[in-house]
Amino acid sequence: MKTLFKQTLTASVLATLVAGSAFAAPTETPPAFIKKVADGLISRLKADHAKLQNNPALVKTIVRQNLDPYIDSPAFTRIVMGTYATNQYSSAAQRAQFEKNFRETLIENYGSAFAKFSNQTYTLRPYKASNSKNPVVTIDFNNKGEKIPVSFQLVDKGNQWKIRNINVSGIDLGLQFRNQFAANVKRNGGNIDKAIATFKPDAEAAVDKK
Repeated sequence: MKTLFKQTLTASVLATLVAGSAFAAPTETPPAFIKKVADGLISRLKADHAKLQNNPALVKTIVRQNLDPYIDSPAFTRIVMGTYATNQYSSAAQRAQFEKNFRETLIENYGSAFAKFSNQTYTLRPYKASNSKNPVVTIDFNNKGEKIPVSFQLVDKGNQWKIRNINVSGIDLGLQFRNQFAANVKRNGGNIDKAIATFKPDAEAAVDKK
């Protein structure tokens, strides 16, 4: 009887946990989430602005602490690797290595850009709620009088939103990085290991294609 009771109790607890995780959803709205991320990053950049120019390591630390946790790195990785993210072209270990390298080079990319940050501001565009699994929130950054629209495509990770792709001035960075990686695979004769080891996503080159 005791064994049956324990089994029933265990099953009940597991069922509750599964149900809770299945129906968990972010408590923040998509624009509230993006505003939180942007405000946190910008306030940190402003606070340490005097130190940024001569301290690249600090810039990367700021990006790693204030932006990286909110990126859905596995999803971004799949977008960038494209067909090379399938078992036909790469192994799980190769994809994990790509994600690690890609994440670090993205931090370097954003770090270089944010090192030039002075006193830019932003405005959040009006958001229209939809039933899309990947809502998009757009911010207009004011860079010395020039408005730069940056759209963040989100994904529901159960208890919070995460960023799965970014669009800058109409340029889909995930797609551009995918093209860059595919070109790198060709340059390396189809050798995935070499392509992963030498791939450096270039955000500025991607945006300059417009």
